[in-house]
Amino acid sequence: MKVAFATDDGSRVNAHFGQSPMFAVYNVTKAGAELVELRRLSAIPHQDEAGKIESRLDSVGDCTLIFIMQIGASAAARVTRRKIMPVKVPLGSPIEGQLKRLVEMLQGKPPMWLAKVLRAEEAEENEGGEADGTHDL
Repeated sequence: MKVAFATDDGSRVNAHFGQSPMFAVYNVTKAGAELVELRRLSAIPHQDEAGKIESRLDSVGDCTLIFIMQIGASAAARVTRRKIMPVKVPLGSPIEGQLKRLVEMLQGKPPMWLAKVLRAEEAEENEGGEADGTHDL
């Protein structure tokens, strides 16, 4: 599964979803994690809030999880409608540490919220599924 991290430096989760200048996108499996790319967002002068949210959604639309330090309620609703699970983590959390925890969860018995996301991803590959809500990690 692809996982995005809201970041301004590519190494820490240190950005609010709506203000994140880039997303570090990783492919994560039980075997480990690999950086896919750093997706930088272009600054658009005078862009309204809905435009900021939409441009970020377009940037992470192929991801299953997005790790953020914070996300507004309307943005969280739009993210989950796109079947992306927002995961709040403490400001400055190292991406490598979050990846390690996620891989360990995949290798063991995933918590209920992650198992639900994995089932939804699998169902969508077969026909469709839904994952919603915001979770803390």
